[in-house]
Amino acid sequence: MTDRQSISVILCAYTLDRWDDLREAIASLRAQARAADEIILVIDHNEDLLARAAALFEGVRVVPNALGSGLSGGRNTGLALAGGDLIAFLDDDAVAAPDWLARFEAAFADPDVLGATGAVAPLWVGARPGWFPAEFLWTVGCTFPGAEALAGGEVRNVMGCSMIFRRSVPEAIGGFSHRLGRLKAGANLLSCEETEYCIRARAAFPRGRFVSAQDARVDHRVTAARMTFGYFLRRTHAEGISKAIVAALAARRGVLGTERSYVLRTLGAAVLRDAARGLLRLDRHSLARAGAILAGLGSASLGFLRGRAMLRAEGRPAAGATAPGLSGAAGS
Repeated sequence: MTDRQSISVILCAYTLDRWDDLREAIASLRAQARAADEIILVIDHNEDLLARAAALFEGVRVVPNALGSGLSGGRNTGLALAGGDLIAFLDDDAVAAPDWLARFEAAFADPDVLGATGAVAPLWVGARPGWFPAEFLWTVGCTFPGAEALAGGEVRNVMGCSMIFRRSVPEAIGGFSHRLGRLKAGANLLSCEETEYCIRARAAFPRGRFVSAQDARVDHRVTAARMTFGYFLRRTHAEGISKAIVAALAARRGVLGTERSYVLRTLGAAVLRDAARGLLRLDRHSLARAGAILAGLGSASLGFLRGRAMLRAEGRPAAGATAPGLSGAAGS
C-alpha cells in the first residue's frame, strides 16, 4: 500500500470577462470526491481581478503572475509555489467532473508515469457551427478524433486544459517555455507549450511516459468568438508557427511524427468522408467541413513555414531551449 500523494491544482486567469466561468471552475474543484490539497489561482497582471478573487475565493491561494506575462509565466508561477507531490492544471473556463482528481491520481500507480491528460469535451455557447470539423476540436482546446493513445494509454504530450505531472518533472526540467503559450487578452494564439514541455521531460526521464486518462473528464467552454471561421484560421496558423518553434527547441528528428500521422491518417480520411457524404447526399455542411479541413491544414502549413522563416531571421533557432527557472515566484 503506497502512501497517499498530495495534489496541488493550478488555475491561471487574466480577465474579469471570464469571472462566471472562473467561479464554476473553482466550484468544480471544491466538489471533487478526492479533494485537492491546495488550489492555486494565478492572476496575470489584472489588479481588479486579483483583488476580487482574493476576497471571494476562500481557501484558494490567489497570487499574481511573477514570472512573465502570459500563460507560460502564470503556469510557472504556480509551479514554483505548488507543494503537492502531483501538480494538476485546469483552465479557468473549464469544469471538472467530480471524480477528475481521483481518476488522475489513479494513473500514477505506475512509477514510470510522468504525467497524464484527460478527456476534454466542448461546452458550446450556442450551436456548434455546421462547418466546424470534429478533427479540429483542438483549436478550441478539446479532445479530437485522431488523438488516440498508443499501447498502454501512452501519449506524446498532455493537453493544457486538463493535465497533471509528478513534482519530479518541474524539479528536473524547470517550467514551460516563454517562447510558447498564450499572451494576455489573446495578443497571440501561440500554443504547444505543453508539447514542448513533455518532449523535454521525456528527454530527462528516458523511461518515463505520459498517459491518457480518458475517464478524467472536463467540459471546456467554447464562446461565440472562438466559433468563427476567422478565429479558426488564426488559430491554425498560430499552431503552425508554434510547431516550428517546438521543432527548433527539441532540435531532433521525428519530433513532429504525431502531427505527420494526424495529417496523413486522420485528416486525409476525414476529407474523403465529408466530401463523399456532401456530394452523395447533397449535404452542404459536410462539404463545408471538408473545405474547412483543407483550409485549416493550409493555414497551419503556412504558419509552419512562417515560423521557420522567423527562426532563421533570428539566427538563433533553438533560443529559449534551456529550462525556464521557477525560483522567482517562491516568495509570492
